[in-house]
Amino acid sequence: MDRRKFILSAGLALPAAGVIPASVLALVKGSHKETERKPAVVADQKQKADYTIRIGTGLVEVGPQHIISTTTYNGQFPGPLLRFKEGQRTIVDIYNDTDSPEQLHWHGQFMPVSVDGSAEEGTPYIPAHSMRREIFIPGPSGLRFYHTHTIAGGNLNAGQYSGQVGPVYIEPKVKPNGYDREEFLMLKEFEPYFMRGGDMASDFLSGPVIPELKAMQDKREKDSPIKTKGYEVGYKTFTINGRQLGHGKPIEVKYGERILFHVVNGSGSEIRSLALPGHTFKVIAMDGFTVPNPAEVPVLWLGTAERISAVVEMKHPGVWVMGDLADDDRGHGMGTIIQYAGQKGKPQWVTPKPFLWDYTLFGKKNAHVPEPDEVIKMIFSKDNAADNGFNRWTINGVAFNMKDMKPMFHLKKGKRYRLQMRNASDDIHPMHLHRHSFELTKIGGKHTSGIMKDVAMLGGFQEMEVDFVADNPGLTLFHCHMQLHMDFGFMALFDYV
Repeated sequence: MDRRKFILSAGLALPAAGVIPASVLALVKGSHKETERKPAVVADQKQKADYTIRIGTGLVEVGPQHIISTTTYNGQFPGPLLRFKEGQRTIVDIYNDTDSPEQLHWHGQFMPVSVDGSAEEGTPYIPAHSMRREIFIPGPSGLRFYHTHTIAGGNLNAGQYSGQVGPVYIEPKVKPNGYDREEFLMLKEFEPYFMRGGDMASDFLSGPVIPELKAMQDKREKDSPIKTKGYEVGYKTFTINGRQLGHGKPIEVKYGERILFHVVNGSGSEIRSLALPGHTFKVIAMDGFTVPNPAEVPVLWLGTAERISAVVEMKHPGVWVMGDLADDDRGHGMGTIIQYAGQKGKPQWVTPKPFLWDYTLFGKKNAHVPEPDEVIKMIFSKDNAADNGFNRWTINGVAFNMKDMKPMFHLKKGKRYRLQMRNASDDIHPMHLHRHSFELTKIGGKHTSGIMKDVAMLGGFQEMEVDFVADNPGLTLFHCHMQLHMDFGFMALFDYV
């Protein structure tokens, strides 16, 4: 069964989604006495921070009379838009106002281990009711984001199921042109729940299913004493920028305007699509990196943690729904309204014609890439309901152990590596490499080059190859960006020797 059918700071911030006043929030918190905060890292404490992030409970008004309590950044969702300048030293103070240790991961940036925000790599936790000052050089330029990086396990209030997500835009030294203004869109679901889920459909991805990989899962399921499906996560509420479709102001546009939409999939576990009837998206960047071949497409598809920057030329007047292709998800809020100046009426939705998502559309015509120094082969597998009812995930037959966190792969600085990934499961896996970028070299049976990313979707029973250079020493985490997958084994560490 298709799982989609199974389940129904100031000046620089994105519009806060119905943020509740601090006086009201104080009533929710009660009379809890905050402990004295002591900085976890002492460095240049007298210098004013460029940004301050506070991790704590916030209330988000996602719809009329529909208020959700979750953990947020600065009491709002999404967290404030942080605009850094490429190569310019930046200071961020992070306060953890919660009762649990936290991590803040600078997703997509080439960070040292000390500030990357991953305990698996050795980044120190930000203790409960403490703060840490982080000093770093932002980069590379483009659309990045920040989010928590803790294990949630069976706690649907923790990790990326919470509201701990915020966008980052690192200004390039040379400003791009070809658009008139920007709009930032954060796609995110709330009110998660567990269920006995079905398969995750990946029929929107270009490329064939490989029978050999399907046979591997069939045999695994046949040999397993457990015959039930593992737990999956569903959601009741779907939002763009923390608001359900129809709640809050529409995005107002003018005829002929060229709007650069910066889209972030901030979900903990969902693949998202986005369409705007009568319009096309000219994709100019993916995961913050300019694509070699900007191309127009009718629909955007984003795995968890993927980002797309695309220009839309406004030349089809009306009042339109920009939303997810899935009727249930859009009906439960995954959309926003685009309203042309002078146009009124009920927002219209028209389902676009079928379209297969193909990363190679945006690659170089000549798919030549340098030969790697080493090929690292990986097979991803699933053991249904094998870990207390949750699916257990393995890389080359090994589930990541959070107790010893032993590196699986050993790298040499300066060498070019090719990750040859084979997915022997029916689920999509948005694969993420910390502190590095990678180049797509083969996906969906097609060779390509020039597409740089830090997350890419690997479809069920498909193969993908990516190349990266080991140029940022230190423990480096590689994982599926589905919270439920990474929590139950789908991670591996690289180290440099």
